[in-house]
Amino acid sequence: MIQRERLLARIEVALRRSRIVALVGSRQVGKTTLARHFVKTASANYFDLEDPVGFARLSEPMTALAGLHGLVAIDEMQRLPTLFPVLRVLADRTDHDARFLLTGSASPALLRQSGESLAGRIEVIEISGFSLEEVGETRQGKLWLRGGLPEAFLSASETASRAWRKQYLLALVERDLPQLGISITPPALQRFLNMLAHYHGQIWNAAEPARSFGISEGSVRRYLDILTGSYLIRQLTPWHENIGKRQIKSPKIYWRDSGLLHHLLGITDEAALLGHPKCGASWEGFVLEQALWQLEPDEVYFWGTHGGAELDALMMLDGKRLGLEIKRADAPRLTPSMRHALEDLHLDALWVLYPGAHAYALHDRAVAMPVQQMLSGSRPFSAGAG
Repeated sequence: MIQRERLLARIEVALRRSRIVALVGSRQVGKTTLARHFVKTASANYFDLEDPVGFARLSEPMTALAGLHGLVAIDEMQRLPTLFPVLRVLADRTDHDARFLLTGSASPALLRQSGESLAGRIEVIEISGFSLEEVGETRQGKLWLRGGLPEAFLSASETASRAWRKQYLLALVERDLPQLGISITPPALQRFLNMLAHYHGQIWNAAEPARSFGISEGSVRRYLDILTGSYLIRQLTPWHENIGKRQIKSPKIYWRDSGLLHHLLGITDEAALLGHPKCGASWEGFVLEQALWQLEPDEVYFWGTHGGAELDALMMLDGKRLGLEIKRADAPRLTPSMRHALEDLHLDALWVLYPGAHAYALHDRAVAMPVQQMLSGSRPFSAGAG
């Protein structure tokens, strides 16, 4: 059993300060398990909207919820978005002490309704699969290969993990993504996901898939946005600095779960991963997700120029600028591209994350840092952080 103590603590804090807390993320990342930690399924305060009985119990939502006290959990909230106005009314009542813990797979309707009805009343916590901090440094290779979706990571064998991921992707293609508005056929959608796997870690260009599927670039961009809103793809928005250089204007994309990426690439084991042409890009995406989990930046961007200078991630953190470069190398060195990033972007610090054992200085504002040291919890701009 993987303990998710940091997530549980964050949820507890949110529940103390907000009347409504929503746990959002892709399917099967553990949202329901986290919600059940706070409200047991046998309780009258627990509603599972994927259960016909739970759905029926909320057919008259004001009647069902108005008399409840304490913490109320509503699982898979996106199935009944008409509840949001009711929750707004209940959250505003001073004579009603109930608090609400919602879970939902990403849905445009869910996010739109929460923005319109619950602005200022709801705190949203994004849930991802297991992190390296949660599973432990010794299982880094397993987490990278299988990904962090709990069922895939905890499977009894690599074969079982691959079988689970195959079924997960099949459900996405045949049911979940078409329901969200991707209107191409399941075989074409499967090819689109495979194409996105080959774009992992690269600059996105909508023209190629648009030609391939015979649809407009606008439709392709909308499909990518749906996958991003479903917490499957991460788009890093390009950062623009006033430096007199032509800068890249397209986003960089990653599959957020490395296990799904590997399945789409046909990678079956560690040897196949290490020998695959996308090994470096896969490592980059994996470490980026760990860094975002650990550092929780206010904003994150990608930066690059047409002259070849590039920065994997620019994070706005503690009011300062932290650059991240991710290298799968034994002893990374300061490159001309890193120097350009330090100077052009006025970085307060640059971390070069690599799979080594020792940190060492590359520049007065740059340090090569082992991934496991990043997980220690130190902040980059605190005393002694380098």
